[in-house]
Amino acid sequence: MNYLVAVLSDRMQAEAAYSALENEGLPTHQVDILGKGYKSADEYGLIDPNQQARKGAKRLVYWLVPFGFVAGYTFNFLTGIEVFPAIGNVGNHIFGGVLGAVSGALGAYLVGGSVGLTVGSGDALPYRNRLNAGKYLIVVKGTEELIQQATRVLRSFEPENIQGYTEPTNA
Repeated sequence: MNYLVAVLSDRMQAEAAYSALENEGLPTHQVDILGKGYKSADEYGLIDPNQQARKGAKRLVYWLVPFGFVAGYTFNFLTGIEVFPAIGNVGNHIFGGVLGAVSGALGAYLVGGSVGLTVGSGDALPYRNRLNAGKYLIVVKGTEELIQQATRVLRSFEPENIQGYTEPTNA
């Protein structure tokens, strides 16, 4: 599936563009307006960058916490540091492992979350920011020919940005 996203500055321009696309014979079920009074980013299904950040952190937690525990345990075993002499050697090794696991969780949160926030959302974050700034998006989905026709029509409205996308095929 191919997509075309055009950013328009106000509601009147978005409605005029929608009407022009409709007059050109584009099926209205393949054209959407996103913005105040129309579909929201969540209703349309734009990726939420915060959700991507949580997923990235969660993916890293599964291997960083056990790795951190093993690394902390091993470090304490090799160095023989006694943080709490009353709990003995094995207790101190386990305590070192727990500190390593906590460090792994912190690393997963910071690294996985920041990478998910900055990279995982693709172009959805700039589009969400434009919607929050009061702009409107016209989204057209369909065949390559339909997208080319829509591009020609939308360029006449001088959008702030116009971008085409092709959905990857899962083979």
